[in-house]
Amino acid sequence: MAAIDFRHCFLSFFALFLFTITPAVGNVNEAEFSESDIITRDVCIIGGGSSGTYSAIRLQQMGKSVAVVEKESVLGGHVNTYFDPVTGESFDYGVISFDNITVVRNYFDHFGIKLAPLVYNAGPQQYADFANATFVSASALPQGNLTAALIGYGKQLEKYPYLFTKGYDLPSPVPADLLLSYGDFINKYNLQALAYTAFTFIQGVGNLLAQPTLYIMKYFAPATLNNILTGSGFLTTANHDNHELYEKALAELGSSAFISSNVTQISRNNDSVRVVISTTEGRKLIRASQLLIAIQPKLSSLSGFLDLDAEEASLLGQFNNSYYWDSVVRNSGVPDNTSINNVDPAAPFALPPLPGIYSIGSTGLPGLHTVYYGSPYAISNEEVKSDILTTIAELVKAAGYPPVNGTAEFVGFNDHRPFELTVSVDAIKAGFYARLNGLQGRRKTWWTGATWQAHDSSQIWNWTEYQLLPKMAA
Repeated sequence: MAAIDFRHCFLSFFALFLFTITPAVGNVNEAEFSESDIITRDVCIIGGGSSGTYSAIRLQQMGKSVAVVEKESVLGGHVNTYFDPVTGESFDYGVISFDNITVVRNYFDHFGIKLAPLVYNAGPQQYADFANATFVSASALPQGNLTAALIGYGKQLEKYPYLFTKGYDLPSPVPADLLLSYGDFINKYNLQALAYTAFTFIQGVGNLLAQPTLYIMKYFAPATLNNILTGSGFLTTANHDNHELYEKALAELGSSAFISSNVTQISRNNDSVRVVISTTEGRKLIRASQLLIAIQPKLSSLSGFLDLDAEEASLLGQFNNSYYWDSVVRNSGVPDNTSINNVDPAAPFALPPLPGIYSIGSTGLPGLHTVYYGSPYAISNEEVKSDILTTIAELVKAAGYPPVNGTAEFVGFNDHRPFELTVSVDAIKAGFYARLNGLQGRRKTWWTGATWQAHDSSQIWNWTEYQLLPKMAA
């Protein structure tokens, strides 16, 4: 997933955290804690996904003490790696690839993890209208000169170099093309042949054609474009285990990482930040000089424990979000070396409707396929699982694939909501992102993650390294 799609976020990024909500948000009473339960650090980081873990490791390297609070029992956020007990092999199906840039190479070198060019599994690529289980010939799909469209898109990206290095540091007024819906944008510049490729590579953004072009350009960035054009450039771990990075990071952080822990209260004042957490060993108080929030900044996720002021609440309350799931299915009935891509020949650019499956992908291991699913609005995990299994069964029947031993079952399933965070075009015009950037460093609080750059681990790390950490260190 790149996979750059989500996979490149790797692809992202940025981790999903649903922290325990408590009704009391206010000043923390330190008298409630024994001396042994008070931890003092330079920086407390909320979230141990891609951005939070990178920040923690780099801050330690810069001589800062940190505390990382992560709800899950592991670090890594969107990084999902499946270890197959049958073959003893592994593959990545969350964050799959990384850009070949200095920040990425240095990070993996630090942990002694070897990188290698990403090689996609070879095998038949089939197309089907998943809505009615009808297989479609590739020649029946809307045709166009993809290479020309990619090159044309690259010329458009060249107009906005600041988008890919400085987060959402936008000019005023914001260029009109960035505010067009992506559907209108590709029609304006005759880039229609690009649409399905964009749909494939930047999964999880909801209704692709309706999103402002700003968000699609941020995600479908020059590095991704160049890697597609050249057929090379994406990196992954040599042993097909991207989660190894987070295992080694956890070991290096040691007692400074509080996994399986929930934030229950944060108070910020002029001299420090106080964070109350619930851990497997009871309640702890982290006393820090600065706070770094590395989870998706949805108001609903933060309001239960963070002492938000009016400006923070006003901004964070404007975010909408899309929904994204990745999964691994055993005994799907689809042949091992076959992938099936969802299309709708009757729809604009053959883009299928969502909620729905993006693709069913070959993993290279017997009996295992990846399935990626997206929605522009909230639906339950049970609905997603049911739709996936029902759709696969219908496709298998329609294709006449031979029967397999066993029944289809999920051996990996991850809900990555809230995924892409967006605001309205009117809000962007009105200077939303200038105000949002104004939160950096305010009230001793800093922010990082996909919402500040893009759903791409490589881009997040690069932005964090060169835009955020120097300011925090200063």
